[in-house]
Amino acid sequence: MDGVLVSNPGYHVVTITRGDLGELSKLQEELDELLDAADQNCRIMMLLELSDLYGAMEAYLEAHFPGFGIHDIATMSFVTRRAFRNGERS
Repeated sequence: MDGVLVSNPGYHVVTITRGDLGELSKLQEELDELLDAADQNCRIMMLLELSDLYGAMEAYLEAHFPGFGIHDIATMSFVTRRAFRNGERS
């Protein structure tokens, strides 16, 4: 991880820039926290950060894509997986 090590760590051992809910900066914050949890090999914290990332995605969709929801992202993800599984993408 490229972050700066903090001298008095709490959950995270690197400095993480706080983002604004509903903005890309919050997605980056949650991703940085997930990467730090992975670097610490803390799987429970990784699950927590994945949950936070999910929530940040929901807030971003609400703010920037009214009328769309996380279910739309899930549908596209399914279509992409299907394309890979069927050899249409590699």
